[in-house]
Amino acid sequence: MTMSKTVLISGAGIAGSTAAYWLGRNGFDVTVVERARAQRSSGNPVDVKGPAVDVIEGMGVMPSVRAAASRVDRMSFVDPAGRERSRLRLSAFQGGAGAREVEITRADLAAILLEAARDFAELRWSDSISEIAQHSAGVDVTFENGAAGCYDYVIGADGLHSNVRRLAFGAESEFIGHMGMYVATLPVDRAFGDEREVVMLNLPGRAVSVHPSKGKAVAAFLFRSRAVPGFDHRDLDQHKRLVTDAFAEPIGIFAEVLDQLKAADDIYFDSVSRISLPQWFNGRVGLLGDAGSSLSLFGDGSTLAIAGAHTLAHELARTPDHPHAALSAYEQRHRRLVEPRQRGFRAARALMVPATSTGITIRNAITRFMR
Repeated sequence: MTMSKTVLISGAGIAGSTAAYWLGRNGFDVTVVERARAQRSSGNPVDVKGPAVDVIEGMGVMPSVRAAASRVDRMSFVDPAGRERSRLRLSAFQGGAGAREVEITRADLAAILLEAARDFAELRWSDSISEIAQHSAGVDVTFENGAAGCYDYVIGADGLHSNVRRLAFGAESEFIGHMGMYVATLPVDRAFGDEREVVMLNLPGRAVSVHPSKGKAVAAFLFRSRAVPGFDHRDLDQHKRLVTDAFAEPIGIFAEVLDQLKAADDIYFDSVSRISLPQWFNGRVGLLGDAGSSLSLFGDGSTLAIAGAHTLAHELARTPDHPHAALSAYEQRHRRLVEPRQRGFRAARALMVPATSTGITIRNAITRFMR
């Protein structure tokens, strides 16, 4: 580039931090704006698999990622009393990078990637974009704090409920599809298995699990449901009520986990959703990660966010003066990676949250065979 191009990234999570690093490393002048006062990611476990492994190694942070990684290698399906009914070796879901792949909490991974990006980007906390106006020379942006700026590119890496997508593409309701399930997660006092074991209870159309993570166990509640009228992804009281109603019948040893959810000041709760857009960019505004192609729960969301950020940076660096060519090439390459994962949702749901007692019995029989 003869002149440094400016890029504004909305979102300091996994996708945004990875993009900031690679864009900055390729000579772009990068600013990251984040609504939160500090980085805030859940303790949910995520995977660094397949193409993301090379990206992370290229950033030089794989030693830090491995140091924070969990040691989980199996999932035990139990009854309400905690008696094992079947077991699944998680190596069955290993990707193309084999033993180089890592499981780590979302919070730890996001923190490591953000730290790597600090040398390549300006970070602005407690602020967000309020207006976007495009013209031939760039994108005029107004921030909620009243400041304004002009950028060559704006990238929305701000998640399932993306503000950038709303401003540049249209209302969320036009692009989001409920996939028939809700999920809640929260840190809990103890794990139910050893450090290598996720323990899960299934009831028809519902599941509750405890993951040992590394140092802090994480519980997840999943339940099948039609879209809830008036659902608000920010309404904590509503979220607690929905989970409590879904798990009203006795759940044995997992009752203590439900009690902790009822008392919690903060939980993650959302619809399992899919974002479907005919195009991931509009002029000089592009979408990255869950903002453009959410897999929500049962996909390789973090892996795809990392791989997509690297592809986006590569294509912008290759043709920085040609927004359509760069963003179109990014989308074309990354869609080939995303779409097969999205098609696997129904099979994953049948495995993890069978709809009926018969489905649970069949799943247990199949997983016993897979040992």
